[in-house]
Amino acid sequence: MEAQEIVALEQQYVVHTYNRPEFVLDRGEGVWVYDTEGKAYLDFLGGIAVNALGHCHPAIAQAIEAQACKLLHVSNLYHTAPQALLARDLVESAPGIDRIFFCNSGTEAVEACIKFARKYGKANGGKTAFVAFEHSFHGRSMGALALTAKAKYREPFEPLMPGVHFSPFNDLEAAVQLMAEVKPCAVIVEAVQGEGGIYPASPAFLQGLRQVCDEHGALLICDEVQCGVGRTGNLWAYEASGVQPDLVSVAKPLGGGLPIGVAMAAQRVASLLEPGDHGSTFAANPLICAVARAVLSTINTPDFLASIRAKGAYLGGRLEALAAKRDNITEIRGRGLMWGVETPMNTKDVLPAGYREGLLLGSSGEHVIRLLPPFIVEEGDIDEAVARLDRVLAGA
Repeated sequence: MEAQEIVALEQQYVVHTYNRPEFVLDRGEGVWVYDTEGKAYLDFLGGIAVNALGHCHPAIAQAIEAQACKLLHVSNLYHTAPQALLARDLVESAPGIDRIFFCNSGTEAVEACIKFARKYGKANGGKTAFVAFEHSFHGRSMGALALTAKAKYREPFEPLMPGVHFSPFNDLEAAVQLMAEVKPCAVIVEAVQGEGGIYPASPAFLQGLRQVCDEHGALLICDEVQCGVGRTGNLWAYEASGVQPDLVSVAKPLGGGLPIGVAMAAQRVASLLEPGDHGSTFAANPLICAVARAVLSTINTPDFLASIRAKGAYLGGRLEALAAKRDNITEIRGRGLMWGVETPMNTKDVLPAGYREGLLLGSSGEHVIRLLPPFIVEEGDIDEAVARLDRVLAGA
């Protein structure tokens, strides 16, 4: 089929919740994707932080082939080895975490954390409120959306889940004061805010949240859907601050391109949950779990994580150099392979200019260009991406 035919079918039959460009992606390899006309694009969005190992990584392809020939789905009514082994691998990778709940997306992982925190809060003084932060993004379902700060996402669907209170990000004093007033069952925070503009949390902020949560008997939930599984150069982004959360939401990169979500819980939370409290028909199917194990084992090595830190530092340095050259860059923010370029330009203009240059970029709001390259990116790819971004900013 021609690209125009495919676009026309999408426009006729798919609900219009995304504005997509006019080309049609057909295949990918490594850090590159190709459209149906053969044009190559350097992928610095990575499926919105999903394609951690790039496109068609051998470990993922081999895991899919091996498991697809054995068992795809049996539901959560039965034991399977891939689920049990992935749960073990995740628990062993995350100090302070004891139990795993599998689901299908980041939003579902956050929803699970909401339910688990509510049950914990009701068992410990009847607390039901949550504290979240300005610029936060935690998902689009009704509970996760209630924890998401941005008004344009929330207002069309209000009233949302009640009892959510927002505090300024990286302002510990404000959070301490708010928690004293509302006495929440949990606080939810991203170690690096993704959709909200690529704002890293300071170690002191996360450490202070851990302390005040302990003082109030509240749970600390770390949302690692976008910043976790190696994205920042640590397996878990919160590790750099030395804190141990009670609940962690995980998703995007863990499946390497296939849908998976995980709510990771400390035993004091997990021990309150009983059969029937939560569930998912499709979650933890053997194919997904086999692939996630391959992804996790590839990333979770000292050398691989060190390479992310090194390449992240290189990308950050190249972006800083670009900012010094271009007066339409106002700030560079990020950690590891998760960077934001703030500009007075509108990203609605920048992203199409990137397409013309053969560069896939993302946005975090109207004025932040988001870069989330695969972890297999090399310095030469980074040089090429920054050169193309330079041309985008010169002519968009």
